[in-house]
Amino acid sequence: MINETEFITRLQDKSSKEAAFKELLQLYKERLYWHIRKIVISHDDADDVLQNTFIKIYRNINKFKGDSKLFSWMYRIATNESITHINKNAKRLQISDEEHQNRAINNLKADVYFEGEEIQIKLQKAIATLPEKQQLVFNMRYFDDLKYKDMSEILATSEGALKASYHIAVKKIEAYLTSD
Repeated sequence: MINETEFITRLQDKSSKEAAFKELLQLYKERLYWHIRKIVISHDDADDVLQNTFIKIYRNINKFKGDSKLFSWMYRIATNESITHINKNAKRLQISDEEHQNRAINNLKADVYFEGEEIQIKLQKAIATLPEKQQLVFNMRYFDDLKYKDMSEILATSEGALKASYHIAVKKIEAYLTSD
């Protein structure tokens, strides 16, 4: 990819927006899908949230000021869309966000897109016991291998707080996985 500033200019220019956006989709759709999937759990929900995320990116690209990396801005949108999706579904079903997450995890075995072993389901259950912020931090660091600096931009939290959240999350997950 060309340098980010030039790419953003192409995304914000009416004459090149369509082509640049197609390029953006190719570059980031898989990465954003897996980020979203770790939050919402279900493949179908992840597809819906991914579509909403790219619609929001497309509509708001002209508001992007370059204060952060484009990637961080898009991850923040994807994260917020994922959380909004969970909250809406939980409210619609009149259950808590935690119950909604547990239902999604319990449905993983029936999900034709999930190829995991029993230990992966147990890991997802352990992650679901964490508070929302710790879940996000753990997923971004452990699965996405994001740097604390990038996570700080995405979650608008200090690097120190993120390191502490990750450490606590790891300890809780270890305790959950070894508690049988």
